[in-house]
Amino acid sequence: MPDIDKEKSCCFFGHRKINETAELKNKLCGIIENLIVNEKIDTFFFGSKSQFDDLCHKIVTDLKEKYPYIKRIYVRSAFQHIPDWYEDSLLKHYEGTYFPEHMENAGRASYVERNQEMINHSKFCVVYYDKNYLPPRRKNSRRDLFDYQPKSGTAVAYDYAAKKKKEIINVLV
Repeated sequence: MPDIDKEKSCCFFGHRKINETAELKNKLCGIIENLIVNEKIDTFFFGSKSQFDDLCHKIVTDLKEKYPYIKRIYVRSAFQHIPDWYEDSLLKHYEGTYFPEHMENAGRASYVERNQEMINHSKFCVVYYDKNYLPPRRKNSRRDLFDYQPKSGTAVAYDYAAKKKKEIINVLV
């Protein structure tokens, strides 16, 4: 992991699908710029696989023109070792990327552990979390007669951040 001051760091996590509106974009832009100016946040951690991550990355990238010292770090949940060409392509959009060492054998829990990694190294968590959201029901296997209700990965991350007493900014509140 890069040498980063967690008192100057922020991570993002949220549901895969979001209702992207002009109001949400403006609200996020204000929140992120406030973190940069008033809270002295200079490092932003990103995961992947959600529209919320994509929107936050775009806003931070736009703000980077005004605040060129801020850093965008992509925390990979897969691909411990990546070829140079892939790292080069990531570094066109981020100032750094890494795969947390302890996640080597995380398997299906890799996204959960990646989110916990970002939370652990951040003072602030900016989230898109609807406490009433439930992911689609699933079957355990083809032979199962019963569906089960998985817990939202965002709910798991939100609960973890709250337990770790992070400063959580939920854009849905």
